[in-house]
Amino acid sequence: MELRVLQYFLAIAREESISGAAEYLHISQPTLSRQIKDLEDELGTILFERGSRKIALTEDGLLLRKRAEEIINLVDKTEAEIISDKTSLNGDIYIGCGETEGMLLIAKAIKEMHKYHPDVRFHLHSGNGNDIAERLEKGLIDFGIFIGDFDITQYHYLKFPYKDTFGVLMRKDSPLASLNSISEGDLEGLPLIVSDQGLSKDFIPKYVLNHGNYNIVATYNLLYNASLMVREGIGYALCLDKLVNTDCMSELCFRPLEPKSEAEIIFVWKKYQLFSKTSQYFLSLIQKIFTSKEGHDVS
Repeated sequence: MELRVLQYFLAIAREESISGAAEYLHISQPTLSRQIKDLEDELGTILFERGSRKIALTEDGLLLRKRAEEIINLVDKTEAEIISDKTSLNGDIYIGCGETEGMLLIAKAIKEMHKYHPDVRFHLHSGNGNDIAERLEKGLIDFGIFIGDFDITQYHYLKFPYKDTFGVLMRKDSPLASLNSISEGDLEGLPLIVSDQGLSKDFIPKYVLNHGNYNIVATYNLLYNASLMVREGIGYALCLDKLVNTDCMSELCFRPLEPKSEAEIIFVWKKYQLFSKTSQYFLSLIQKIFTSKEGHDVS
């Protein structure tokens, strides 16, 4: 399976037509058709369903598109690292992260790096822990940020010098808004909006999922979207503090859980990772910032 043919395949998937892809690639339509037919023969499957006006991906085609995009991205990333200027720091750094106030420390490191090396570009991918772990394993990102309870034995890691606090995001006119904190019993019977990560990773307090009296009406992977549902009165969002604006001008407020529930924030990278000079320098900046705070933990 050649990289060039994968690029041809992706062009057809994007254009939904052999002729359109051939025009985009500046090759003849028969040549492109032959290349894709050879690819299908090599894989022993049909990748496209040919229609009268456009073509669509089969189930195997959808899988190949996902993998081909990952392969192309990884090749581009590797080439950029190898051909980067050896006399100064430049190139790209890829970071996978969830929603957390801890990103302020990452932003501080990025600002510090740009002060002396403005040609470095940073790419942030937002996702849940499983998504971040998969991208780390495939080499699509250099660093990841996990929030909560994750198995980090296969990684080198730095623990952030503070933790995120769990609580409930609600409308200010909600009956619970008069409370200073929210206990287990306060949530029974109420419509709850929870992180989809919590359904498999205990990302939210266990008692919410282990008892039948809790009414989970929706899940989310980005808190901003959940906050819109809260604003419309759909329910109460279980989430981390300081991710949504709750100032005096906002319709929303946050109340911490009682007993207090916190989540660790962990900066990770693969063991035996071979970093570019640029990524290695950024890691040293992160270590410097973390170790300047109390309560750091480096492994």
